This record gives sequence, structure tokens and C-alpha cells, in this order.
Amino acid sequence: MKKIALSILFSASVVFAQNFTLSSTDLQGQLTSKQVFNGFGCTGENISPELSWKDAPKGTKSFAITVYDPDAPTGSGWWHWLAFDISKDKFTLPSGFGNSESKDAIQSITDYGKSGFGGACPPLGDKAHRYIFTVHALDVETLALDKNSSPALVGYYINAHSLAKASLISYYGR
Repeated sequence: MKKIALSILFSASVVFAQNFTLSSTDLQGQLTSKQVFNGFGCTGENISPELSWKDAPKGTKSFAITVYDPDAPTGSGWWHWLAFDISKDKFTLPSGFGNSESKDAIQSITDYGKSGFGGACPPLGDKAHRYIFTVHALDVETLALDKNSSPALVGYYINAHSLAKASLISYYGR
């Protein structure tokens, strides 16, 4: 009987983690000029989108947000945003959150070489790129990193402490 009860509890926690969901009132299938970088030949508004999540798995102690373009012609993709040490009690980031410093998260440097949100800016004439917005549920309250940490280092720590993740993909080409 104990094995059955433990099996049901384990199954319930797996199902609960599978419902971890990310949504946004700002993101659709295609990015708009609001989420396009202003620089590198692009003339967007460079505003981070509103992001909300629900049903984080049991044991979540903090969250991290990443935005990654796997189609960037670099050989290693392009990191557009890394925000971490977000409280386990926070389930939404308002539009523009990534454009200013906040005590609610640490935003480390991106592949643009500065911290905060860096919008889409694929090469002119290239195919539309995928921009993967991901919320990560983490098993630690803090990654013990700072805003000068490299995207690779932040990614390593996020992956080492990830309980679950949920993503949205939007596209942009020019």
C-alpha cells in the first residue's frame, strides 16, 4: 500500500511539473518592433516583453529567464537576455522589466556585451530567426553570480539547478 501511495504522489508531482507554463500578452508568432534591438543596424524599441508563468514544480526556490537565438550565425547562437535570482513568489515580469535595473532579479551581460534585455537583430536578408523565451524553475534561491557573469557561465548554473522549464518561441527576420 505504501508503494502505491508513493507512486501516486510521484506521478502527481511529475504531472504538476509538466503543467509548468510560460505565457505573454506581448509575444505572438512574430516579434514586433517593440522587441527588436536598437543598434547593430536595427531600429527597434528594444523593450522586453511581459512574461507570466504558472504551475512551477514543487521545490522551486527561484526562477531565471533566458532569451536565446539558436539561429545566429556565430557557431554558438546568441544570448539576448539572462535574468536570475527571481523570487519563487514572483510569477510575472512586466513589459520593460529587462530595460532597467531591479532588486527583483540580477540581469547579467548578454552577447551584446551589456546587461539587460537585448532585442532581436538578425543579419539583413538572413532567414527568420527563432527567439526562445524560457523560464527556468530552480532548486536554489540564488545562483551566487553577478551582472558581469558571462552567458555561458549563467547557462551552466541554470542548467545545473533546473527543476523544469517552459518556453515560448517567436520569430523575426529582416
